[in-house]
This record gives sequence, C-alpha cells and structure tokens, in this order.
Amino acid sequence: NRERVLKVLPPKAARFLEPSLSMNTAQFAAAVACIFLVISSATVLAVTTLSTGAYLPIYLVCVHVMFLHVFTHVGQSILLGSYTPGVVTAVVVILPYSLYAYYRLLASGAVSWELLFSTLPFVLLIIPVLFSAHWLGERLVKQ
Repeated sequence: NRERVLKVLPPKAARFLEPSLSMNTAQFAAAVACIFLVISSATVLAVTTLSTGAYLPIYLVCVHVMFLHVFTHVGQSILLGSYTPGVVTAVVVILPYSLYAYYRLLASGAVSWELLFSTLPFVLLIIPVLFSAHWLGERLVKQ
C-alpha cells in the first residue's frame, strides 16, 4: 500500500511518513516491540507504585496514545477506503481496553479528571519515542 498511501496524503505528511513506509515487516515488528516495551514498563511501574502514584502520569500518557491511535487506524481505513493492518485489533481490543482503563482509574479515585486532562499534552512525547523505535528497528534488522 506504500504508493497508494503516499498518493492520498498531503505532500508534507507524505514526506514525514515516507521513512516509516520503507521499512520491511521485520524492521516494523522490531519497532513495535520497542513501543511494547515502553508501554509495558510504564504499566509495571504504575502498578507497582500505585500507592504513591509516582508513575501514574506516564501510564496515563500511554493510555492516551493507545486510545488516540485507534482513530489513526480507523482514519487510515477511511482515507484508503479499505482494510488497513491493525484496524480490527484497534477497534476490538485497544478501544475497549483504553475506555475501561479510564473508567476504572476514575471510578477508583486513582486518577482525577484534572490529572487525566493535564497529561494529554505529553502525548506529543510519543513522537521521539516512535522515531527512536523506528531507528532501532532499522538498525536491529538489516534489509
């Protein structure tokens, strides 16, 4: 879908995404594994320090990223007018998980609405994490 994706995107977005679209499957899988390690680490740290809430903001940023990423997959499918990899998992697994995580955190009092909204701007920190993960994926797996 590389050429099709580049054709439907605005030129600036196409230039921004082009390096990611040139990765092979193994490199992309390695990049996703890096992201998985970041999210898993944030989750473990948040759970093990729940009494102090020390790492809860980092976990919330990860939940925000996962929640918003659902709409990236759905948007890609709409933009291309076809199925895109990950859209089913995003809608069937990630969307319900993130909504339930928000519900449980708010219902238990572990998180306030103020903390929930104040951590939203930090979602932008995912950008250097993504670039680093893609860079690692390309370096770990040679074409």
